[in-house]
Amino acid sequence: MISIVIPVFNEKESLAILHGEIEQTAQQHALDYEVIFIDDGSRDGSWDVIADLAKKSPRVRGIRFRRNFGKAAALSAGFTGARGDIILTLDADLQDDPAELPRLLAALDGGLDVVSGWKVERRDPITKTWPSRLFNLVTSAVAGVRLHDFNCGFKLYRREVVDALEVYGELHRFLPALSHWRGFRVGEVGVNHRARRYGQSKFGASRFVNGFLDLLTAAFISTSALKPLHVFGRIGLAFLLAGFGLAVWFVAQWLHGDPLRVRPLMLFGAASVLLGIQFILMGLLGEMIAHQSARDDYPIRRRFNLDRP
Repeated sequence: MISIVIPVFNEKESLAILHGEIEQTAQQHALDYEVIFIDDGSRDGSWDVIADLAKKSPRVRGIRFRRNFGKAAALSAGFTGARGDIILTLDADLQDDPAELPRLLAALDGGLDVVSGWKVERRDPITKTWPSRLFNLVTSAVAGVRLHDFNCGFKLYRREVVDALEVYGELHRFLPALSHWRGFRVGEVGVNHRARRYGQSKFGASRFVNGFLDLLTAAFISTSALKPLHVFGRIGLAFLLAGFGLAVWFVAQWLHGDPLRVRPLMLFGAASVLLGIQFILMGLLGEMIAHQSARDDYPIRRRFNLDRP
């Protein structure tokens, strides 16, 4: 079964149309599916529309937050409530076309674990498209997986992928990167992108600043969470080497008859030694915390003769 997870925030005009398109696509391709709408604190009556759709169709399920918690929280709630072995995410604003679902399924059947939509011809103003291109270039370089459109909400996942990911904050933008770092196979498919018909975008320019900071967070927790001493220790060693190097230089000057005087460079060397010690101590504390919470949670693709009772 395919679980279709749709975050909703003030999209009441779009919901019935979107559900009709999903239903039509599923009937044409004989798909077993469920739709999970997550109302992320809407104030325009979106929940009433979701409740009405749920009354008319047993395939429709709804989750309602008490206030707006953000897209990542909505996706996390949808992933937890999903019952299918394949999970599709798409936005509720009708810009994602459900008719593209069979193409994403074909890519998943081709061996991928995550299929990300790529809005080849994006129907958005230039104030969103150009910053998004820069964001995607930087994210691809940091993530090590080349995608044209990390921000596209139209994505398909195998069940084991969403079970292995923790989605919070603004990390929903980096689910393909997080999946890649966890060892899953990630690819993309060009999809039809439609112009917004109702309402306006819920994201402003601040998302790019927040996105960059969240990219650093995602990279750190995914590649270094279990070895904090390697990260902070290297920074600390760099400061220590700089500080000790300056100290040796001043000692050599003193041995050659130059009297020791307090100089800015000398203060910088002493501060470097102190900073180096602090960074190493931070790494050791991080190792202690990681040791207490360490667990074998590495995604396993297949087992032989290792079934648990």
